[in-house]
Amino acid sequence: MADGTAERARPRDRILETAQDMFHKHGIKGVGVDAITEAAGTNKMTLYRHFESKDDLIIECLRATACKGAAIWDAFEAEYPGDKLAQLHAWVRKAADMLNADSRGCDMANAAIELSETDHPARRVIKELKEAQRDRLVSLCRDAGVGQAELLADTLSLLLEGARVSMQSVGAEGPSAQFVRMAEGLIASFRVR
Repeated sequence: MADGTAERARPRDRILETAQDMFHKHGIKGVGVDAITEAAGTNKMTLYRHFESKDDLIIECLRATACKGAAIWDAFEAEYPGDKLAQLHAWVRKAADMLNADSRGCDMANAAIELSETDHPARRVIKELKEAQRDRLVSLCRDAGVGQAELLADTLSLLLEGARVSMQSVGAEGPSAQFVRMAEGLIASFRVR
């Protein structure tokens, strides 16, 4: 936003981008609507014209995050067309890159922890988005020739989530430093079965 892009973007896009960034850095409950509108260079009336509530803004931020994730999957397909095993290995490398680039972890997982009320409207969206991610990883594992695709996908997902927590709690020198080695070992062991 420092490059002037935020000033040229439409108000809705500025608000959404600003909220995503602030929620990621400071947590959902740590950021109020006033702070978002000030950082986005707008006002509350404009925010509420585009988003009925902070909860609606949270949901749109989560959906935007999921869209960015979908673009990553599309990039795997474009880089390794038809080679599902290469795409699976690319998923491992990308996950490791994301671990090393940002110790804040997954926005959806962080939101799920913060929004502990079971009836919060974002919880349903988080569940849907996480299930879609899982389904995509299961399909990729299956298409890569893994016999127990669901078990591998779940194991890789839990390994990644654990690595994210480890990164936050003990840093890059902790167990998360072994993520690629562990994930590649899992893939190899599941392919042998």
